[in-house]
Amino acid sequence: MNSQIIDTIKQYDTIIIHRHVRPDPDAYGSQLGLKYLLQHNFPEKQVLAAGEHDFTLDFLDFPDQVEDSKYTGALVIVTDTANTERVDDQRYRTGDKLIKIDHHPNDDVYGDIVWVDTTASSASELVYELFTYGQKAEGWELPDSAARLLYAGIVGDTGRFLYPSTTQKTFEVAGELIKYEFDRNALHNGMYEMERKLLHLQGYIYQNFKMDESGAAYVKITKEILAQFDVTVSETSLLVSSLGNVKGLKAWVMFIEEETEIRVRLRSKGPIINGLAKEFGGGGHPLASGATAYSWEEAERVIERLTEICAA
Repeated sequence: MNSQIIDTIKQYDTIIIHRHVRPDPDAYGSQLGLKYLLQHNFPEKQVLAAGEHDFTLDFLDFPDQVEDSKYTGALVIVTDTANTERVDDQRYRTGDKLIKIDHHPNDDVYGDIVWVDTTASSASELVYELFTYGQKAEGWELPDSAARLLYAGIVGDTGRFLYPSTTQKTFEVAGELIKYEFDRNALHNGMYEMERKLLHLQGYIYQNFKMDESGAAYVKITKEILAQFDVTVSETSLLVSSLGNVKGLKAWVMFIEEETEIRVRLRSKGPIINGLAKEFGGGGHPLASGATAYSWEEAERVIERLTEICAA
């Protein structure tokens, strides 16, 4: 698969890389890490990263402004995105050829070339694997800028190496990446430091979450609560794992109310919850998934199903 991807990359002068909406460190890490990897080894090619920027990831990097004309005859690569509806910027369909690189379950098979490995901790780990193949076969080099982003993606998607998706290979890859020249402490601070208002909201979450006898828990963050703490929907992504330290908890859901819908963020310590996410139009990993509810009544059904799963 790596040789097919590299051979395809060689054939195109313009390469545009996409990732999923509501990006996290692995979305940016895999997308922009791949961008800098390809720019370094193919300086004659134009390599661009598409998608709307999330200001909470300012510390990582920024995507490009990509003109429509760039897609004509271009190779498009989508990283870290299981479903087509979650691809940020639907112009990804308008290129000449499409490659999918992902570590989520391959429920939505799209692309002319599909590389999906659910055993990988992150899409960033897969991009590093692509680099190591290119290094042996083509003499590729990994620039520090790419190493920094790939490391951030791995750290983000493994919860600082605490999640079960972390493997021996993950540690080996991380060990190689920290040999490169980038400020690891500054990167960690950017990923995990929080403003005071977020810490206050975290306190609200600890005081107001509900947990039943099955080990299922939930917390509802309404628009009024967001306004009270002056926190944006995007910023709440830093708080999703907050309940993970609660003793006796098996799985939890955080509801974030937006203008027209309710974001559903599911996390688990053991019970498989991505099937539940699919029931409500979402998806993701077995222990970390997301979906959307369109009313608080629908949110209640999510809670009921989560309780059933934890009680089983």
